[in-house]
Amino acid sequence: MTSHGVTTRKAGVALLSVISNTLLVILKLTVGLVIGSVSIISEAIHSAIDLLAAVIAFFAVRTSGIPADKSHPFGHGKFENISGAVEAILIFIAAIWILYESIHKLIVQTELEMAGLGVTIMLISAAANTFVSRRLFKVGTETESVALLADAWHLRTDVYTSVGVMTGLGIIWLGKLVMPGVNLTWIDPVAAIFVAVLITKAAWDLTADSVKDLLDVSLSDSEEELICKRIRESSKMVRGFHGLKTRKAGGHRFIEFHFLVDPDVSVKESHAAADKLEADIMEHFPHANIIIHTEPCDGSCLPDCISGCLAPEKQKKAEPIS
Repeated sequence: MTSHGVTTRKAGVALLSVISNTLLVILKLTVGLVIGSVSIISEAIHSAIDLLAAVIAFFAVRTSGIPADKSHPFGHGKFENISGAVEAILIFIAAIWILYESIHKLIVQTELEMAGLGVTIMLISAAANTFVSRRLFKVGTETESVALLADAWHLRTDVYTSVGVMTGLGIIWLGKLVMPGVNLTWIDPVAAIFVAVLITKAAWDLTADSVKDLLDVSLSDSEEELICKRIRESSKMVRGFHGLKTRKAGGHRFIEFHFLVDPDVSVKESHAAADKLEADIMEHFPHANIIIHTEPCDGSCLPDCISGCLAPEKQKKAEPIS
């Protein structure tokens, strides 16, 4: 699939999330205010944050798909990481507000009406978010979109919290039918606190994932090992490699290393070997930007070459640097 096709696909599923969250915010807020449920109102706020996150993700995936230009020679992939970091901050703010309102509701308890309606709305919310989050996870994983995966985790968390709130309201509803004299209204704010704790954990994980790539952390050990494996299995003229550097921005990987070849091969041959190796690596990482610096191997195994030495005399000890 072309870069334009990938961007269009990502933007389409992000727009689906925007539409779904808009409808859920309206439903939850309306029902929460009508029946006086702080847990449903907290869920409405949670969905409002999800909506804002979905809007941010929508614009992030569209912007990250813009090709590299003079001002952004490495592309626009980090817009997705910035999107994830902003979404995490918004979740933290929502969690603090929900905790405040829940504690206040525990202190000043009010009667909860029509809990059954609240159960119905939470069931609709859980079903809708399950469907949309699965779509986001599928497209986000296939396109390695940080913004879409962040949005997917938002909605997956919303599913869990919706089930928690639905359970609390269900207990209150059944309690009024079975034990009309027992006060169970405290369950509603407790369920809201449960929502706040869950989304705080999600925000923390999202912050860690987003900031990691903004700080140009290397690719995972398994991905770097895969790159090293492809180098070792490349052309027989390869004597070794060193200086491997990797990083990631959105769904784009940046890989560079020094490539040691037999000193007697021609420039044309070494260039062809480097091209083949680049193609091999890109089979695993289609959107990678790869820079290979070709060097002649003179057999003097310096310390930084030992780990990637592939020459027959690879057992040779490192010579001191003069």
